[in-house]
Amino acid sequence: MAVKRRKRPQTGKSQPPLEAISGFVLDESGAYQKLLNDRVRLGVLSSLAVSRVLTFRQLRDLLGVTDGNLSTHARKLEEAGFVRCEKSFDGRIPKTEYSITPSGQTALKRYLKHMEALINATSG
Repeated sequence: MAVKRRKRPQTGKSQPPLEAISGFVLDESGAYQKLLNDRVRLGVLSSLAVSRVLTFRQLRDLLGVTDGNLSTHARKLEEAGFVRCEKSFDGRIPKTEYSITPSGQTALKRYLKHMEALINATSG
């Protein structure tokens, strides 16, 4: 079923594409990506973009989330190929470290460009 688009009234300035205000971001395949619309997942990627490597405990404390909440969101990012998770032991203490992948960096940059377009489209 085709979606009918209404014409927008002319305002003198160019109108942003619908994708710029839709809340979705296109990934490399052209599919719409909503993965980073979540506060915790965006926080994980943003934190890793700045720090490169953070432990589970550092991320949990930085984002102010529970262990289970962080674990669930980190797993989704890992399954998408946006973060890498390495588990090791420091003596007898388990240590989980996360880092951002090149794919994650690309996704974050694309998302930030989308948000910038959204801000520009709605700020008059």
